[in-house]
Amino acid sequence: MKKITILSIALVALSFASCKKDRTCKCTTTDNSPGATTSEYQVVYKKVTKGQAKSACMSLQVTPTGQPYTETRTCSLK
Repeated sequence: MKKITILSIALVALSFASCKKDRTCKCTTTDNSPGATTSEYQVVYKKVTKGQAKSACMSLQVTPTGQPYTETRTCSLK
């Protein structure tokens, strides 16, 4: 009986580990055009799981194409 109780408590604790909460995605934008600067900004996702926030954060990334001047945006979940 004691093992079942401990196992139940462990399962309840694990269910809270993936709870929904506010998560922050930090992005850095770099433009290679003349006179351009690097900028940073944050996007806050409210009441989401870590997996949902990571997916949304990674979708913000931009990889340059073959244009003469490109903007590169790198994002990571904090």
